[in-house]
Formats: sequence, C-alpha cells, structure tokens
Amino acid sequence: QEDLVESGGGLVQVGGSLRLSCVDFGRSHSNYGMGWFRQAPEKERDFVAVISWNNITEYADSVKGRFTISRDKAKHTVYLQMDSLKPEDTAVYCCAARSPYYTGVRPGGYRDWGPGTQVTVSS
Repeated sequence: QEDLVESGGGLVQVGGSLRLSCVDFGRSHSNYGMGWFRQAPEKERDFVAVISWNNITEYADSVKGRFTISRDKAKHTVYLQMDSLKPEDTAVYCCAARSPYYTGVRPGGYRDWGPGTQVTVSS
C-alpha cells in the first residue's frame, strides 16, 4: 500500500468546490513539506500548492485566491480546498512529500507520490 493516498475528487460544475485529502498512512511525513500537483491529459505535471513542515504555504499563480492548502498533523492528513473551480482545473491531483533540504516546486524535488484523484470541472 502506498504511504500517501488521495481522495475527494469528483465531477463538479464551474464555480463549485471540492476538498481533496491526502492521508499519510505511513505516518512518516509530519516533518516534511507536502505538495499538491496536477496533471491534465497529454500535459506535464504542474505544481499547485505546498505547505512546509511549519505551515508556510505557497501557491501556483493559477490557483491563488481560489485554493487553500492545510494540514492536520494529528490526523496525518493534508488538505486542498478548491473553490471557484474552472474547467482548466480538470486534472488528476496527486500529493507528494518534498525532499529534505529542497525548497522549490519542481516535481523532481518531491517523492512518495500518491496514486492521485481525478477532478473534473464541467462547464
């Protein structure tokens, strides 16, 4: 079983909301930054948001003001609240742990990827 497993995806209309969850079943990432990425069909995996071990957050410009990342260490879970969804937000969303000493947002600096959850925004 994967350490990180995402849930909460689904089909939503434009302007709607979803909350994604990423559960750390391995309980081994509490001291890591945790990121959300997304990948649309035939496109590269893109950074969405990251939260550091001490709750500092960073967002992609395309989701600023609409998405909120948070974490509950007691529940070993990272969340992504997505509001005002747009068709271009349609993608598979994955969470991953940021590698130690890495502070960037490129996918190559992350590990322990979950299998992902599909988000589809219909117009």
